[in-house]
Amino acid sequence: MAFDGITIAAVTNELKNKITDGRISKIAQPEDDEILLTIHTAEGNLRLLISADASLPLVYLTENNKQGPMTAPNFCMLLRKHIQGGKIVSVTQTGLERIMTIEVEHLDEMGDLCRKKLIFELMGKHSNIIFTDDSGKIIDSIKRVSCAVSSVREVLPGREYVIPPTQDKAELLEQTPDVGQLNDSQPVYKAIYGAYKGISPLIANEVAFRASVDSDRPFGSLSETEKSRIMGELVKISDDIKCGRFQPCVVYENGRPKDFAALRLTMYEGEDSNITRYESISVLLESFYREKNTVVRIRQKSADLRHVVQTAIERCSRKYDLQLTQLRDTEGRDKFRLYGELLTAYSYQIPSGSESAEVDNYYTGEKLMIPLDKDKSVSENAQRYFDRYGKLKRTYEAVSRLITESESDLEHLRSIQTSLDIAVAEEDLIQIRQELVQGGYIKKKSSSGKKEKITSKPFHYLSSDGYDIYVGKNNFQNDELTFKLANGGDWWFHAKKIPGSHVVMRVKQGSEVPDRAFEEAARLAAYYSKGRDQDKVEIDYVKRKEVKKPAGAKPGFVVYYTNYSMVASPDISMLKEAD
Repeated sequence: MAFDGITIAAVTNELKNKITDGRISKIAQPEDDEILLTIHTAEGNLRLLISADASLPLVYLTENNKQGPMTAPNFCMLLRKHIQGGKIVSVTQTGLERIMTIEVEHLDEMGDLCRKKLIFELMGKHSNIIFTDDSGKIIDSIKRVSCAVSSVREVLPGREYVIPPTQDKAELLEQTPDVGQLNDSQPVYKAIYGAYKGISPLIANEVAFRASVDSDRPFGSLSETEKSRIMGELVKISDDIKCGRFQPCVVYENGRPKDFAALRLTMYEGEDSNITRYESISVLLESFYREKNTVVRIRQKSADLRHVVQTAIERCSRKYDLQLTQLRDTEGRDKFRLYGELLTAYSYQIPSGSESAEVDNYYTGEKLMIPLDKDKSVSENAQRYFDRYGKLKRTYEAVSRLITESESDLEHLRSIQTSLDIAVAEEDLIQIRQELVQGGYIKKKSSSGKKEKITSKPFHYLSSDGYDIYVGKNNFQNDELTFKLANGGDWWFHAKKIPGSHVVMRVKQGSEVPDRAFEEAARLAAYYSKGRDQDKVEIDYVKRKEVKKPAGAKPGFVVYYTNYSMVASPDISMLKEAD
């Protein structure tokens, strides 16, 4: 799943065909590291999204519009001043590097025709969007890089633009692949992507597959014929890229996207293959990264809450471990009670000043040796043991209560952690923050502040048989879903003994629910739980009327004493959210 040089080549090829000679009519900056260009072409308006996000850099055409802030950022205003209304004259890629350049022709303030360049560097944490004049001098960039940040290259207004340092690899498009360029000691796939720019491990494995070679074998162990086949497949891929013969596709496994590529992935084709092909690389990228981009953005926006929860979990865990140690220290308390009882019972037999006493344990019939303080009487020694027993008993009872509270706190915090994993939009975080305030983990804001409006709602799915299934996104929604929305006859689902959402399947009175509906509801309970990355998750399900909330219990905590169970896969690809 790499946004590699070949994918950039496919995007470049698509943009050449679709936006060359188009005019930039609108420029927006929806995020700090993202710009959206609206381009008027002969086919109508097209939108080009360019993201320099460190964790998910992307460029593709999209039909979706994104609103920018009320006040446009400085970089956005600069682009509007220079190239809004400008004509796109070329779209190019630097070799098979992850660098794309759009050249724009426009009239300057004097009415003279001039050109500017937008350069997109899609290189992980070094990603950037750089704006230069026609001589290559940087006008500005969406991320400024000074010498204090990078000793290799500055990206600042007034500096000459130079491409970032590239890896010492061969240019697949500029020279014929040669066996001598590959490392004999490396596995075939590593030798391929280690030798040529723009090739990801996925494509390297595809080359080996097409050549009928085991990709894990050392390259040096291949026969000359096998090496020749490898070189032949690299030539074919080079020709496909040069001629624009791209075949974008996504491979699915267990209903989830596993891999994508701009070229045909023959290694996944077969009777059991689950491949979706796309006519457009932009449509593929938007579809593939939509959910991932949402997750990345929401994780960034929830970072402060995650830090609060993680810190609280670590603190509570340390306290819990200490309490367990204290509890273990009380395990011998009954021995001291027994010593006191036996000393009291046999005090008449024990001489004063003894350092120990051997007595019969009337509970077991065995002899028992009891240490004594020779400076104390037998009754005082007995009382000393009773006192030690009483102290340890009180400690045991107090620590047991504290352990129960700590376990409850940990369970609650882990459920909030799962709620953060489930959140898909910024409004989903409002109730989570409120729950942390209620729990005392975050200080409450001043009452003079405006109260945040709750717009987040539970997920709503429709089963294959038409049953409404609701999934809580957080503990407040779980309580509302279970005890306000659901009726006693509805079915309630939850992952067994792990944090997760409450799932409610609404049932009409007297109707018989098919097994498939139960299975789909259980799948949702598995997916929206801490076990979503497992192959199978055990799910408890029960009539809603059997679910109770203890008095004073934390949000989302419930009990039930009778239930059914099933094992479900967290694959919900067959389910769609209801409108």
